[in-house]
Amino acid sequence: MTSIELVLAPNPGPFTGPGTNTYVIGSGGEALVLDPGPIIPSHLDAIRVALTGALPVGVVVTHTHPDHAPAANGLGTELDVPVYGFAPGDGFEPTDNIEDGSPIPFGSDRLIAVHTPGHTPDHVCFLLGEYLFTGDHIMGGSTVIIEDAAAYMESLQKVANLDPAHLYPGHGPELPEARAVIAEYIAHRVERELQVMAALAAGANNIDDVVDEVYQGIDPALRIAAVFQVHTQLIKLRDEGSVILGSGGADGTTAVRLVEGP
Repeated sequence: MTSIELVLAPNPGPFTGPGTNTYVIGSGGEALVLDPGPIIPSHLDAIRVALTGALPVGVVVTHTHPDHAPAANGLGTELDVPVYGFAPGDGFEPTDNIEDGSPIPFGSDRLIAVHTPGHTPDHVCFLLGEYLFTGDHIMGGSTVIIEDAAAYMESLQKVANLDPAHLYPGHGPELPEARAVIAEYIAHRVERELQVMAALAAGANNIDDVVDEVYQGIDPALRIAAVFQVHTQLIKLRDEGSVILGSGGADGTTAVRLVEGP
């Protein structure tokens, strides 16, 4: 029988919500630890307690952000188990590299890696029957920051095609209505792109102007993230030939305009 126990890391914040969700996933007396999170002694103690009565056989990481991966190598060494990940990152080095479709066996079950770039290039979700562990690809109660808008849309469709019934996100509550949640995420990305295009059509000609129009009333503490997201969306539109994007970074000064139709 499969068991899934949530161990919430004590690292709440504007980008982590209540904290990072670490999962201890058990089957047939064996267990995997998914996303052990930051190196916080009390959190590591809680993971050890959750492993009581099970034989740990692996530590698994969805991506290398500092709220998900730093504790993985130390915990893997302590438990004398493999550490699975798609790629190395800051403070993280997998002992066993995985790719799209890689199985990670434990007990009578196995996690299947689903490469889902977009939030980060190395992001991986994990499928367990009808359950999908989504890391930061889909979060409970929030949208996510993405680094590649085109790849993210493709990855959303990829998990939609898997047709999971239940999502276990890296932050926020479990999401039992998986199909509806994935559809909402896809619709949100489409809507955001249309909003960016509408802002440009209305006269916005730089990233700051687009942010002012699309993210009206945003918390000032989140504005940097909004600027980054608009720039990411504009790169997708530029690559599709819909906008012309001036030189510069995601700093609010980059000039942008719609491509004129024939």
